Amino acid sequence: MAEEREEKLEAVDQDYGAEQIQVLEGLDPVRKRPGMYIGSTGINGLHHLVYEIVDNAIDEALAGFCTEIKVELLPGELVRVTDNGRGIPVGIHPTEGISAATVVYTVLHAGGKFGGGGYKVSGGLHGVGASVVNALSEWLELTVRDGEHVYFQHFDRGDYKEPLKIIGDTNETGTSVTFKADDQIFETTVYEHEVLLDRLREQAFLNAGVRIVFSDLRNEAEPITDVLHYEGGIREFVDHIRSTRDHTPIGEVIYVSGKQGDAIAEVAMQYNDSYNSIVMSFANNIHTKDGGSHETGFKNALTKVINDYGHRFGKLKENEKLTGDDVREGLIAVISVKLTECEFEGQTKGRLGNPEVRPFVEKMIQEKLMSYLEMQPEVAGLILDKCSAARRAREAAKNAREASRRKTAMENASLPGKLADCSEHGVENTEIYIVEGDSAGGSAKGGRDRRYQAILPLWGKMLNVEKARIDRVYGNEKLMPVVTALGTGIGEDFDIEKLRYEKVIIMADADVDGCHIRTLLLTFFFRYMRPLIEHGNVYIAQPPLFKVERDTKAKKYMQIRYAFSDEERDRYIEELREEDGKTFKLLVQRYKGLGEMDSEQLWETTMDPARRTILRVKMEDAIKADEVISILMGDKVSPRKDYIEKYARTVSNLDI
Repeated sequence: MAEEREEKLEAVDQDYGAEQIQVLEGLDPVRKRPGMYIGSTGINGLHHLVYEIVDNAIDEALAGFCTEIKVELLPGELVRVTDNGRGIPVGIHPTEGISAATVVYTVLHAGGKFGGGGYKVSGGLHGVGASVVNALSEWLELTVRDGEHVYFQHFDRGDYKEPLKIIGDTNETGTSVTFKADDQIFETTVYEHEVLLDRLREQAFLNAGVRIVFSDLRNEAEPITDVLHYEGGIREFVDHIRSTRDHTPIGEVIYVSGKQGDAIAEVAMQYNDSYNSIVMSFANNIHTKDGGSHETGFKNALTKVINDYGHRFGKLKENEKLTGDDVREGLIAVISVKLTECEFEGQTKGRLGNPEVRPFVEKMIQEKLMSYLEMQPEVAGLILDKCSAARRAREAAKNAREASRRKTAMENASLPGKLADCSEHGVENTEIYIVEGDSAGGSAKGGRDRRYQAILPLWGKMLNVEKARIDRVYGNEKLMPVVTALGTGIGEDFDIEKLRYEKVIIMADADVDGCHIRTLLLTFFFRYMRPLIEHGNVYIAQPPLFKVERDTKAKKYMQIRYAFSDEERDRYIEELREEDGKTFKLLVQRYKGLGEMDSEQLWETTMDPARRTILRVKMEDAIKADEVISILMGDKVSPRKDYIEKYARTVSNLDI
């Protein structure tokens, strides 16, 4: 063994020397490892380019020098971002010997955000955003107006042949950047209008008074322009979130703010008649989706204030105590802090780590929210009623959960009777099909590979959990078999480590009723078993819509194709007709449901891993998913109708 190790070390020494140490200069590191700077080279990374340039303009607004930002999507998937800020400094940099504007766009870690006094508060990639966008663009053009002259410079994949030069005179100030994302880097260079619109709207809410004009000019016949301008800032943000879900508000939007040194914090919040909460937190305009010290401070203070108020004014008995979940039921809140220096944690930097922010926000909420409730006793009473109802439902759910556990123990039946389990005992490579109807369930059981595929048929009308609290889930004869089969528990008891299958596959008919079943199950998973979606364990089966059959007199020549769309059906018809000139009969069958397929057909088309198509349900944006779920499964008809009419032409599957 020792000799073998020495031989390996010798081989390594021969291959690994000074010449193997690669030094990446300039912007080479960005093009070599783009994911390190923008997260990915997929659609999210593509959009990140736009965000970085917009963030620079937002920083000018935070500094008090910019009032309007124009973002344009141009034909050819070009992007132009223009602001009326001060304009990037154009003078010669004292150490680099070239224009400061050129330095900003060609040197990593160069900018006005590193303690030089350029910005007290900034977002983006902490000063590397402009150079990263330049490095990952096929070309980029920079135009700067400093109140006297217009300056211009062209870059090709981060490099330039000519220095920044004067091309005209002006009395205006500002910066304009036009770029084309590099298709050598990105998987796609086609921007998604709605994704960019949501992000820009968010920035307009977070920076009260800033005017963002977003124009999508890619279709010259149908240009789209949105003016995003909110003097009310995050107050209007909360109202926008609620209105998109069409919840009924309880009281007005409550707004509090405070300052500690250079740090600023503001919170807007409002209760509504739903059973779910949305708490969004931001630090220097960056969405901290994993929370952090500012969000913790808010949640701690909110729970304390509501309890203190309830006890002080007799709304709660002495022995009654509301939990954090109780006081957040039906709450929409936006927390925004602006700091001189943000400390982010985690791989995705989605969590704020600054320890001094928690007591700052906590004290502000405790003082100002309590003062508000004391001055608005009617609103305070409605909020306490809402929180108390949530507490009673939580206690009912606890009793139902314990009763369910006792029943299971007494019956000594840990798995539902209709479950046809797989023979493999490990989780890896196993999957459970949750199937609509006993008929389809029978076909699935007959066609499956029983070694690793389990089948759980569902029947009857399923509970819409969007309109019910968790206490109604326990004991529900349609949902509890799913919970029991998966083994994870729900809500606060959920444990992803106890999941019994690697894939959870929803298999329903390819019609309106099937779509409803899928949406009900997805709503249930999203509300009470969300980590299943976050970890990528949930899939949607794709059964065929048509069977195209070419039948000759000799049965051995029969040919069958399965089509998953109208276009595929038409293509198969043409292909089968053109193969030869013999006389034959062509049959086209439209499947109305899974039950019309026998076990063999269901295996071939929908369950065989070698031939099937399944869609993984992803949740890149929990807030957007919450909005879609609320619209599709809520009580209000009009927003659901509007949503379906808006997206029916552009999507074939409505999932999270």
